[in-house]
Amino acid sequence: MNSELFILPFNIGLYFILIYSVVRSTVWFRNLSRPDKLRLQRGFFGRPFMDSLKEIVMESLLHRKIFRKNPVLGYMHMSLAFGWFLLIVFGTIEADFFGEKHLNPPSHAIFFRWFNPDHGAEGFASIYGFWMDLLLAFILSGLLLAIIKRFTPRLMGMKKTTKHTWTDRIALTSLWLIFPSRLLAESFTSGAHGTGSFLTGNLGDALASFLPAAAIAPWFWWLYSLSLGTFFILLPVSRYFHIPVELFLIFMRNSGITTGDRHSSYTEVQTHACSSCGVCISTCQMSYAAGIHDIQSAYFIKGLRNDRDISAITANCLMCGRCEEVCPVGIELGPMRLIERRQGERSDRTMKLQEKYSLLRKRNSVEKTSTQSYGYLVREEPEKADVLFFAGCMTHLTPSVIAVMKKIMESAGVRYRFMDEKGGVCCGRPLMLAGRDKEARELINHNSDIIWKSGAQILVTSCPICYKIFRESYYLEARVMHHSEFINLLIEEGSLRLGYLHRKVVYHDPCELGRGSGIYEEPRAVISYVAELQSSAQERNMSLCCGGSLGNLTLSSGKRAMIAADAARTLTLGSPDELITACPLCKKTFTQATETKVSDIAELVAAALPAPRSEKAKRKPARRAARAISNG
Repeated sequence: MNSELFILPFNIGLYFILIYSVVRSTVWFRNLSRPDKLRLQRGFFGRPFMDSLKEIVMESLLHRKIFRKNPVLGYMHMSLAFGWFLLIVFGTIEADFFGEKHLNPPSHAIFFRWFNPDHGAEGFASIYGFWMDLLLAFILSGLLLAIIKRFTPRLMGMKKTTKHTWTDRIALTSLWLIFPSRLLAESFTSGAHGTGSFLTGNLGDALASFLPAAAIAPWFWWLYSLSLGTFFILLPVSRYFHIPVELFLIFMRNSGITTGDRHSSYTEVQTHACSSCGVCISTCQMSYAAGIHDIQSAYFIKGLRNDRDISAITANCLMCGRCEEVCPVGIELGPMRLIERRQGERSDRTMKLQEKYSLLRKRNSVEKTSTQSYGYLVREEPEKADVLFFAGCMTHLTPSVIAVMKKIMESAGVRYRFMDEKGGVCCGRPLMLAGRDKEARELINHNSDIIWKSGAQILVTSCPICYKIFRESYYLEARVMHHSEFINLLIEEGSLRLGYLHRKVVYHDPCELGRGSGIYEEPRAVISYVAELQSSAQERNMSLCCGGSLGNLTLSSGKRAMIAADAARTLTLGSPDELITACPLCKKTFTQATETKVSDIAELVAAALPAPRSEKAKRKPARRAARAISNG
């Protein structure tokens, strides 16, 4: 067989993907903004570079994130990625050390047994051959799991896998053929020459006992070369392009480049870095609780990559962040969806979303209409206060939370003012979730003016949705606190005297407060002070969405009820006396989904308050809390 023809498919595929990847990366770099170019250039020196190398090893090769979620699934990915990497590295060493010359072309290492059929018969070469066979067996074990996952995903702990395009199917077939064809090519060669180790040697001897090994071996070397070449050529048009792109993404991310609020080279890199692994599908509550299987992030990213109309997918999402939390590549899925919503903000779908959002706002004398402009809002001259309490739209729809917050602050002697007591306007977050940033900014400017003029040292809100936008999109001198944080501060400073309630309770982390803002410990500290806190199967960063999310107003009430019922069932498996949450929307949603009593964390604290103290007794702790706020 002519060796030059034999290596041709592999060489064509290899050099094609190398050249394509370099050219594509260069285009992405050139299209970056100037600040991002500088960040990436600086990122190749010092700490960011070392962090990127560490992440490549831990996540791209060892797949640590997937391992933590599902050890079997993690092993599958690791054996294919890390195993192949080791096979290439040690194969290159083998070709240089045991070959006739050094600095061989890549093909010499890949097809080493073909060029050196007598290798591994004795001495150190036989030990090295054992190691190479062990690596091949390691990869083949992962390949077997991958095949099981594709056809019976539930055996691998996955409820569903992604749908493939025709290019994905061909690329996957060629990938599946690479390592079995190598095994058979090396085995037939070993059988013909009496070499090989525990895997290729024994299999080769068995095959050679009834087949003409020397005549058959070349056909499998051709199959091996064609499989590799086909896979490399199809990389740019298949899901497997994520393999080289993910490396570039890691360097960009660790250099400080972020998604921002519009499409850019960075968002395009993220789009191509998605591996369509399907982890987001299994995590999505809309999939396993509501039976909606075609709107998950894997399909959203695939639609972006293939330039399809994904307006329905973009809008139909809870925006809870569970998929982003488990994404092994670390793609910023929430911001990517928001960008798409902004792109389509003039569409009929988004206009309907805006109309629905306007119904959630508390109407008062300054809200004359639900049009797109808010220039009619009247500028207020607020009273001075140490603390401003902003209830927000959803808290106004759960007045019991407002009542207990007043009771708590009065009991602690806090000098506060109820900013939106007479209605006020929305914080702006729902408009942002609908992609209406311009209108949201008008509300933000209006609210900011009131907060600045009040001179408040702290802004307290009971709604995690409001809390997130006040922290991230407002420019305030006041310290923004969710009411669970503020109550915890009052307890720590001794401003609140609380009794102990002999109740077993379970806590639900609201999406925007937990995953969205990283507030996990303060609510638990407050609850543990007054009641017995039970753990939940899904909590903290993997907490379940209640289903009432304002991020999705296209979801039917029936589907929302299914999601809420499933989440409530999971939360109450330990038969708690009470289900506690820290979001008024979650409270309203769960109240209709479970027979277990549902309360806001502020209601739990208010139930533990002792009899009111005299005004004289209140003054000292109130001053102490004010000093803590000022110092904080």
